[in-house]
Parts: sequence; C-alpha cells; structure tokens
Amino acid sequence: MAGQEGGLGRSRATDAGTPTWAQELLDHLRPTGRDVRRIVAWLAETLQGTASLQDHTGTLVAGTRMPLDECLVADILAGRIASAASGDEDGHLRLVRIEEPNQTFAGVLAVARQDPFDRRASDILTHTVQVLELLLRARETTAAGRRLKRATSDLRLAILQLLMVEDTVSARRVAAGLWPGLLDTETACVYVLEGDAAQRDRLVEECLGVTGDRALVVRCPAMDEHVIIVTTADAVGEALRSLVDRNPGTLLGGSSPQSLARTATAYGQAVSALAVARVQPDKAAVYAERNHPERLMDPAALREWTARLLRPLDTLPHHTRAELLVTTRLGLEFTAVSAAKVLGVSRNTVRARMERVESLLRTDFTDLTVRATVHLALSTQVSLADGQDGQDGQDGQEGHGGTPQARARLGDLLAGPALGTWARELLGRLDGDARDLRRTLRSWIAAGGNAERAAQTLAVHAQTVREHVRSAEPVLERRLIASGSDLYEVVLAHLATGELVHPVLLRDDPGHPDASVHG
Repeated sequence: MAGQEGGLGRSRATDAGTPTWAQELLDHLRPTGRDVRRIVAWLAETLQGTASLQDHTGTLVAGTRMPLDECLVADILAGRIASAASGDEDGHLRLVRIEEPNQTFAGVLAVARQDPFDRRASDILTHTVQVLELLLRARETTAAGRRLKRATSDLRLAILQLLMVEDTVSARRVAAGLWPGLLDTETACVYVLEGDAAQRDRLVEECLGVTGDRALVVRCPAMDEHVIIVTTADAVGEALRSLVDRNPGTLLGGSSPQSLARTATAYGQAVSALAVARVQPDKAAVYAERNHPERLMDPAALREWTARLLRPLDTLPHHTRAELLVTTRLGLEFTAVSAAKVLGVSRNTVRARMERVESLLRTDFTDLTVRATVHLALSTQVSLADGQDGQDGQDGQEGHGGTPQARARLGDLLAGPALGTWARELLGRLDGDARDLRRTLRSWIAAGGNAERAAQTLAVHAQTVREHVRSAEPVLERRLIASGSDLYEVVLAHLATGELVHPVLLRDDPGHPDASVHG
C-alpha cells in the first residue's frame, strides 16, 4: 500500500509532525485494533459523514444503516460494477465493493457525507477499502485454520468412536488419509490424561506436540477433564509422563496392550489406573494385569452360562444384536450420558437400547449385582470373540478334562476355591481401616450405589458414605464411584464371599424352560 502512487507513504509525508489519517488507519492493523466495526466508525468520523458495511444478504456488519438503491447494490455485489457515486445538494454518496480474495465474503461499503469527495476523501476511502479487505482476508485465514483444526479434532473423535464399537476396519480406513500407518497394528495402548477442564485445549496441543503422528489424541467426549491418547508406540508413554511432570495437577493413567477391537476395554483400564495415579509420587500409573474374576472361573462352564444368559439376543438380526451389545457394554461401563457421547448418539437412544436388553433378559439394571453379572457375561463374550479364553474350540459343554459338564449357575461359577481366595484377599485389604470401610462399601453396593440410601441403613451422613467409598478406592486399587469394570469386580467379590445376595436371573436357572441355550 505504501508503494502505490498517492498511497499511505505519501500521505504520511504531507502531514509530517502530526498523527495523520494514514497512521491512524495503519493502527487498525495492529493485533489489538483489528476490528471491522472500529474501522468503519473511524472512516465515518474521519470523513465527517456516515458509513455502513453490509454483506451480500443485506445484513449490517458495521456502521449505521442507510437507505441504498437495491438495484445498484445488487450490481456491485454481482461484480457488474466495482463502485458507484452520486451527489446533489442533499449530500454525496459513494458505494464500493468489499471482497475477500477467496470470495467467502462480499459486501458493500457505503459512505455518505455533505461535502463532495475530494482527493483526500477519495484516498481515505480507497485505502480503507484495502485495509478492510486485508483484515477480512486475515480473518478468513484464521477462521479456515480453526475450521481445519475443528474438522481434524472431529475426525479423531470419529476414529475413536469406531474403535470403541469394534469397527477397526472403518477406523483404519478413516485414519489412513491423515495419519498413514497409525492403526496398522493389532494391539495398542490407551492413555488418559486428566487435568483442569479449563486447560484441556492447551493439554491437547502439548499432547500433539510430544506424540506427533504416533498417537491418536482425542478430547474425551464424556469427561471435560480428560484427554484420550491411543498409541502403538512405546515411547509415547514416556513422552506423556514428561508432560505430567511439566503440568502440576495432572494425572496419567495407561492401559495394558490390547487388541484394537478392545479399545473400550483399554480405555476402562486407563481410567482405572487414574485411581492409582492419584496416590503415586509421579502422578502416573499403568494398569496392572491382575487376576480378574472371570479368569478364576471354570472357562467351559463360564462360556456355557454366558451363552445361556445372552441367548434371547441371538434371535435378533445380527446388526441389531451387535448394536444392543455394544451399547449395553458401554452403558454398564460408563453412565448412559457418557456412553452416548462416546457412541455419538443421544442418551435417550442409549437408555432405550439398554431397556430393550433389560426386557429381553428379564432383569433390572438398577441393581448393582445384576449389572455386575451381565457385565461379566458381556466381558466373557468379548474375550471369546477376541480369542482370549484360552480354550480354542471347546463348545462350552465340557470341562478341562473333556468330560461332560452340568449346566452351571451363577452360584456355581462364584463358588470356585480360586475365586474365593481372590475375593477374600481383595476385600480383606479394607479390614485394617478403623472406619469399617468394608461395611460401608457393602451397604453402598446393596443400595445400588446410592449414598443417601446407604446412609439411612448405616445411620450416618451421606457424605460419610461417599468419603468411605473414595477412601476404599486406593486400597482396592479400583475406581468405585464411577460405574465400570472395577466396581463390578468388587461386587463379584462380595457375591463370592457371600456378603451380598446373588441376583435373581431367570435364565440363570438351567431348569427353566426359557433358559435353554438352543431354544
């Protein structure tokens, strides 16, 4: 602009020694002054008139609305003419087309004043148009950058949602375009970084900086404090730990390696590890592989029991059955609202699908023992599909020695000596606390995880119940307040030790006519 004839440079020279209109106009390009409305207001004041800027729809963007010839405005917007001028004894009017190079914005700048437009007024108007277009170009570039960043973020979330519902083929296909090779693996780890929700965008940028193209970094759709990282690179874990060191108040939980189809399981492990990270000096923890209850049960009996319990869903079309199972598994692992955000559906859809499963199984998910039992069956089914049951090809009707095995009930599965030893050891960790955390936890589970109802049973304050349950989390190394696999393991431990009554499940009775695996 300064190099043009009659440009800002020459204007500055003519008015040397005092703030000129050119200097004032350039000030509007400073980072703190980039505002279209302020420029239009400055133009009106400088030319001692009235100015307005409207877009192609006629919407007033800045300035004071004034009556304009609609046909003339239409010609300018269409590009048939670039500007127009008129004048009489009532005043003088100039109309100029304003456009951004990519034509994402087109508008008309109108200036009306009593005096004619002399050379100085014309120069001011011309250069103001240039500044407005420059400002609009910068604004569009910034907006395009934001749109690209938002689209990329949405794409990462879409990939995560596909992994959560075990659609690894589609997830790989979507990821291949922007992050080639990211998901070209059979196993991955999931990390969850927890911090201040107000600082999450900054944490996301730091995660992207330290992981590069080696990880899928996603703003958790369910928890505003969480950033989810899916990666196949071992070095990413160390990079994330260094990030925690640099950001006081943050926590890091990691999963054990899992197949991509079990991303939801890995996510649950990473969230579970956060409970341990809270009491660790470095505020980071990786999920420790441990003896899960289902691994301590007779595998053949567990498979047969699982097939019998979930048999009503086998009558549904394949896609409907898969949809209900995935939704129910996530709905039991998280809240309905969180599951809805993870799946990208409404919470009413999640609840409707879970209610349909409740109806088919003839059970009640408000009972924590029922939720833990159905979760056991769903987890077993996932392990079978993932080839992790270790029985390769057994049909579920035989035990370890290949002999026919009677149909097991839940009580039979929970009565094994290995499971009993595990349950007593787990719950025994609570016995050393003088507050009787074990009694509080048992009452809280029996009350469906409702602190108020448990408090009435125990004759204490509800806040006391919550504090006791939270205190039990680091002792048991499991998250309890939030629904999920950790809580269900503790519920199964109570069932195995006989401290809670076994739930009534219609299809748990092998003798019931509706309980047949084959019919």
